[in-house]
Amino acid sequence: MRTIFLDTETTGLEHKLGHRIIEIGGVEMRNRRLTQKHFHVYLNPDREIDAGALSVHGISRDFLLDKPRFADIAGDFLDFIRGAELVIHNAAFDLGFLNAELALLDMAPIETVCHGVCDTLRMAKELHPGKKNNLNALCERYAVDNSRRTLHGALLDAEILAEVYLAMTRGQESLIIDLADEPAQRSDTGHRPATVGAARAQLIRRASPEELAEHEKLLAAIEQASKGRCLWLHRESAA
Repeated sequence: MRTIFLDTETTGLEHKLGHRIIEIGGVEMRNRRLTQKHFHVYLNPDREIDAGALSVHGISRDFLLDKPRFADIAGDFLDFIRGAELVIHNAAFDLGFLNAELALLDMAPIETVCHGVCDTLRMAKELHPGKKNNLNALCERYAVDNSRRTLHGALLDAEILAEVYLAMTRGQESLIIDLADEPAQRSDTGHRPATVGAARAQLIRRASPEELAEHEKLLAAIEQASKGRCLWLHRESAA
């Protein structure tokens, strides 16, 4: 299953008041690994940008004057997301704007093109009720580097959201998922070993105190994200 992490920037907060999309950014993930495929475009909204919105993303009307309009890129955008699951932070906002743009072109809603939509804001509220769950707060909570995020930007935010999502869903990972990525019982050269299970000399490298501390932090994050179902942490406690 393809997963697309998606974000938009707009001229204002409400599409029902005629505000438009001015930037779309999306990155693709397969098997919980980002690929090199992404979609990024700035758009001419044919209208002014609210001062409040400008202070958030810093994208000026003058910068957008020579950019394409949504109608010019709609086909390429839909091809990029077709059949994929969309992961969006505060999905109602972005979907509202995207569907408003599609409606202006007499095109079907975005939900008819993608496989489904996951709202990470709703997920975060379930995992961390009563806490701040905006993207910056989640970056701090899950130790995701967002130092480049001085202003909102659709492509950068989509990339950061992908990292946050992986951190939030660590409890879903398993050895089965990892093993499925590589052919079973093959050596580093890609050939099947002559004797499966043959003994090999191995170098044992002990973890440093710093690495052990990072290990404990990771287990704590998994325990929190999986709502107390980190089996490794429980086995260590029992031991």
